[in-house]
Amino acid sequence: MAPNSIWIGVIVLGLAFPAAPQSEPLSGARIRAHVRFLASDLLEGRGVGTRGGQLATEYIATQFALAGLQPGGDHGTYFQQVPLVGVTTGEGATLAAAAKRKTEPFRWLEDFVANSQTQQPETRFDAEAIFVGHGIVAPEFHWDDFKGVDVRGKVLVLFTNEPASNDPRFFGGRALTYYGRWTYKYEEAQRKGALGCLIIHTRPTAGYGWEVVRNSWGREQPFVTVAPGEPTLAIAGWLAKDAGERLLQMSGHDVDELLSASDSRDFRPIPLGVRIRGYLPSRIRALDTRNVAGVVPGSDPKLQSEAVLFTAHWDHLGIGTPVNGDAIYNGAVDNATGCGVLLELARAWAGLPEKPRRSAVFLAVTAEEGGLRGSEYYGLHPAFPAGRTALALNYDALFPFGRTRDVVVAGAERTTLWPLVQQIARRMELAIKPDPRPEQGSYYRSDHFSLARVGIPAFTIENGTDFYGKPADFSERLFEEFNSKHYHQPSDEYHEDWDFSGLEEMSRFGFVIGTAVANQDTLPTWNKGDEFLAARQKSGVTGGSR
Repeated sequence: MAPNSIWIGVIVLGLAFPAAPQSEPLSGARIRAHVRFLASDLLEGRGVGTRGGQLATEYIATQFALAGLQPGGDHGTYFQQVPLVGVTTGEGATLAAAAKRKTEPFRWLEDFVANSQTQQPETRFDAEAIFVGHGIVAPEFHWDDFKGVDVRGKVLVLFTNEPASNDPRFFGGRALTYYGRWTYKYEEAQRKGALGCLIIHTRPTAGYGWEVVRNSWGREQPFVTVAPGEPTLAIAGWLAKDAGERLLQMSGHDVDELLSASDSRDFRPIPLGVRIRGYLPSRIRALDTRNVAGVVPGSDPKLQSEAVLFTAHWDHLGIGTPVNGDAIYNGAVDNATGCGVLLELARAWAGLPEKPRRSAVFLAVTAEEGGLRGSEYYGLHPAFPAGRTALALNYDALFPFGRTRDVVVAGAERTTLWPLVQQIARRMELAIKPDPRPEQGSYYRSDHFSLARVGIPAFTIENGTDFYGKPADFSERLFEEFNSKHYHQPSDEYHEDWDFSGLEEMSRFGFVIGTAVANQDTLPTWNKGDEFLAARQKSGVTGGSR
């Protein structure tokens, strides 16, 4: 296959898909141009509800219009407004642990970060602390960290991640499931009626350093507006490991001891004999933010009411705490790269003289960094219902350092599209590699997860690890450097010497998958027994049909 062509004529599953007329080939140079602009200081880190975020969405909408996409947003526009509330914890926030006659204060940003989910200007609390392991209730694994203990009105102290295991039948083995994500911890705490929830951070359990938590949480956070009577947490936050050690030592325990205890099915909640006291002042505002959606109608009169969906999040962290004098969190890799790919895919698809049978939606979503808020909103308010969306392909944080001999599509194997994905990878001479870091729980950390939750077969396309012309350990060194020095840091900036040939290849791979699925007779679904199959069936898709 010519390295700069769009390949649509494929033979998959014994079915021949004739080559469609080609648009102008996908181009790494055009992806580069989008990344350069979106990651520039002029956009001030593309923060949600900021001028830079508005500029980013205007740019994306303009590119959709120039490419000839139809508006896919509200009221005939390219914009889907996402109603969110921004909550910023003030610098006067206090937190302390008290036991007997001793009080241990914690410092804002250095020892703890937190938000009040009450969406009130001031929140004060004083409640008993109870340690609940990983805070998981998973009946299918016969696991319950609460054991019937009433935690209503208490502050839960726990670890993120989940019980350690190499057995793939038990919490996915090395692969992190949703039970291990911090979002699940707060959701379960709400369900249990807890007053608050504090996660003790360790690098192994979180998968990243404290500076990532601090930079992400020490700023405005987007939330869905709280409905009257809805349960909320007075405090949802993190403690740095040293702060967690000081808290646990007040009750005669330590981090390593309780981490080990948390891995046992026999674990029972441990009252710590400590009270958590605090004050969280909050600045609250309505956020003016939006998803950007463009549509290319399908060519089949019957199937054009169904769609394939391509996604990438446009937001990053905006302006924040300066690091080495730089306060702009540009988000070049995360996720100007994914937006660049999305825009190039949209241009190429819209330029096809003969369109695929199903329609295509190109969606740039807001507030991914704040908990997948934009994709969650789209999943509940889609341009095409979940039961008429064949597939969602997501692009998030690709490394622009050249081509790889392989590709990562974690989650594709859970769908009925897996044979098709394998066939296309072979034809493109790409080896499919498993997620190189399954313990990071990447499937539950990006926007495809929001779409899977409503039943849409969805996964992210990522670079592989075997780079052409690079040493065998290049990818691992690259990841470690990015994760420790640049992830959610101001130093995630654009560089002129980046090589976008790999992003071009990943866009081509998604383009071929998308066009093949857009031309299939039936809708794909999740494999038997998958956690998202019930949602797919609820959407009206059963056994690959409507």
